[in-house]
Amino acid sequence: MKKILLTVMLLSVFVACKKEGKTTDTELTEVQTEEVNYMSFGEEIIADDAVSAVSMAEHYKAMHVGDSIHSKMIAKVDEVCQAKGCWMKLNLENGEQVMVKFKDYGFFMPKNIAGQEVIVNGKAYVNEVSVEELRHYAEDAGKSAEEIALITMPKKTYSFEADGVLLVEE
Repeated sequence: MKKILLTVMLLSVFVACKKEGKTTDTELTEVQTEEVNYMSFGEEIIADDAVSAVSMAEHYKAMHVGDSIHSKMIAKVDEVCQAKGCWMKLNLENGEQVMVKFKDYGFFMPKNIAGQEVIVNGKAYVNEVSVEELRHYAEDAGKSAEEIALITMPKKTYSFEADGVLLVEE
């Protein structure tokens, strides 16, 4: 009986002295996370579970005109409507862009956020945009009359209807 009690006590001491409470510098850097602040537009959303622009580009490649999926993605802003912030184009990091509009034109984005990171939540879809609409977007983006006149064919585009957007505060 004494041997069993002694064995249990020794095991307890070994377990108590285990490394659990100690953290090395390497482990500490892996655990620490930088707190990111966001400005919110539209419906309130959270940053969790957003897919990268690269991953979203792969989803778009597999889609056809008329297909849609609900998604949340994180990407950098390439352009914003300079008339009133009613659309933005996000970089998919593969040479492609996604045109983002805002659900029911319920909110707009600041016009000076090109190059900043956003998280958009909503519906991703593949669309064919008419020449008239492409020209309208080019005008909103401040393109010249010559550049606008060169738009003569409809274009298959990657689109996104955002119900909420988080803008990373810098």
